[in-house]
Amino acid sequence: MTVVLLCSTILLVNKKHRATLQAIFARPDRKDFRWEDFVALLVGLGADITEKGGSMVGVRLNDRYAVFHRPHPGNVVYLSMLKRIRRYLLECGIRPEED
Repeated sequence: MTVVLLCSTILLVNKKHRATLQAIFARPDRKDFRWEDFVALLVGLGADITEKGGSMVGVRLNDRYAVFHRPHPGNVVYLSMLKRIRRYLLECGIRPEED
Protein backbone atom coordinates (compact mmCIF):
# COMPACT_ATOMS: atom_id res chain seq x y z
CA MET A 1 0.00 0.00 0.00
CA THR A 2 1.04 3.58 -0.69
CA VAL A 3 0.14 6.63 1.34
CA VAL A 4 -1.06 9.68 -0.61
CA LEU A 5 -1.43 13.01 1.18
CA LEU A 6 -4.78 14.67 0.49
CA CYS A 7 -4.90 18.07 2.16
CA SER A 8 -3.84 16.68 5.56
CA THR A 9 -5.86 13.48 5.11
CA ILE A 10 -4.00 10.21 4.68
CA LEU A 11 -5.46 7.78 2.16
CA LEU A 12 -4.12 4.36 1.27
CA VAL A 13 -4.11 3.36 -2.39
CA ASN A 14 -3.13 0.01 -3.85
CA LYS A 15 -0.23 -0.79 -6.19
CA LYS A 16 -2.38 -0.48 -9.34
CA HIS A 17 -3.61 2.99 -8.30
CA ARG A 18 -0.04 4.04 -7.56
CA ALA A 19 1.04 2.92 -11.05
CA THR A 20 -1.88 4.83 -12.58
CA LEU A 21 -0.95 7.98 -10.68
CA GLN A 22 2.67 7.62 -11.84
CA ALA A 23 1.44 7.19 -15.45
CA ILE A 24 -0.68 10.35 -15.25
CA PHE A 25 2.28 12.42 -14.08
CA ALA A 26 4.91 10.70 -16.28
CA ARG A 27 6.99 12.81 -18.68
CA PRO A 28 6.87 12.61 -21.62
CA ASP A 29 3.09 12.23 -21.62
CA ARG A 30 1.84 8.68 -22.10
CA LYS A 31 0.00 7.98 -25.34
CA ASP A 32 -1.50 4.72 -24.08
CA PHE A 33 -3.29 5.88 -20.91
CA ARG A 34 -6.66 4.13 -20.56
CA TRP A 35 -9.90 5.70 -19.37
CA GLU A 36 -10.71 2.68 -17.17
CA ASP A 37 -7.48 3.19 -15.23
CA PHE A 38 -8.43 6.81 -14.51
CA VAL A 39 -11.90 5.81 -13.30
CA ALA A 40 -10.46 3.03 -11.10
CA LEU A 41 -8.06 5.55 -9.53
CA LEU A 42 -10.92 7.97 -8.86
CA VAL A 43 -12.95 5.22 -7.19
CA GLY A 44 -9.91 4.26 -5.09
CA LEU A 45 -9.52 7.88 -4.00
CA GLY A 46 -13.17 8.05 -2.97
CA ALA A 47 -14.45 10.31 -5.76
CA ASP A 48 -18.15 10.68 -6.51
CA ILE A 49 -18.62 9.82 -10.20
CA THR A 50 -21.83 10.64 -12.09
CA GLU A 51 -22.82 9.77 -15.64
CA LYS A 52 -24.10 13.03 -17.15
CA GLY A 53 -25.24 12.21 -20.67
CA GLY A 54 -23.62 11.03 -23.82
CA SER A 55 -19.93 10.68 -23.03
CA MET A 56 -19.85 13.22 -20.19
CA VAL A 57 -18.80 12.07 -16.72
CA GLY A 58 -18.98 14.34 -13.65
CA VAL A 59 -16.37 13.88 -10.93
CA ARG A 60 -16.33 15.35 -7.41
CA LEU A 61 -13.20 14.83 -5.34
CA ASN A 62 -12.05 16.88 -2.35
CA ASP A 63 -14.75 19.50 -2.97
CA ARG A 64 -13.56 20.00 -6.56
CA TYR A 65 -15.88 19.25 -9.46
CA ALA A 66 -14.99 18.61 -13.11
CA VAL A 67 -16.64 17.10 -16.16
CA PHE A 68 -14.61 14.81 -18.38
CA HIS A 69 -15.57 13.28 -21.71
CA ARG A 70 -15.15 9.54 -22.00
CA PRO A 71 -13.03 8.80 -25.10
CA HIS A 72 -14.80 7.04 -27.94
CA PRO A 73 -14.87 4.93 -29.93
CA GLY A 74 -11.73 3.63 -28.16
CA ASN A 75 -10.70 3.83 -24.53
CA VAL A 76 -7.33 5.61 -24.79
CA VAL A 77 -7.30 9.12 -23.31
CA TYR A 78 -6.21 11.94 -25.65
CA LEU A 79 -3.14 13.91 -24.58
CA SER A 80 -5.20 17.06 -24.01
CA MET A 81 -7.49 15.10 -21.65
CA LEU A 82 -4.49 13.61 -19.86
CA LYS A 83 -3.26 17.15 -19.15
CA ARG A 84 -6.72 18.11 -17.82
CA ILE A 85 -6.72 15.00 -15.61
CA ARG A 86 -3.28 15.91 -14.24
CA ARG A 87 -4.34 19.51 -13.55
CA TYR A 88 -7.56 18.34 -11.86
CA LEU A 89 -5.72 15.93 -9.58
CA LEU A 90 -3.25 18.65 -8.60
CA GLU A 91 -6.16 20.99 -7.78
CA CYS A 92 -7.57 18.21 -5.58
CA GLY A 93 -4.26 17.87 -3.76
CA ILE A 94 -3.38 14.53 -5.37
CA ARG A 95 0.14 13.93 -6.62
CA PRO A 96 2.44 10.91 -6.76
CA GLU A 97 4.69 10.32 -3.80
CA GLU A 98 8.28 11.46 -4.07
CA ASP A 99 10.77 8.62 -4.46
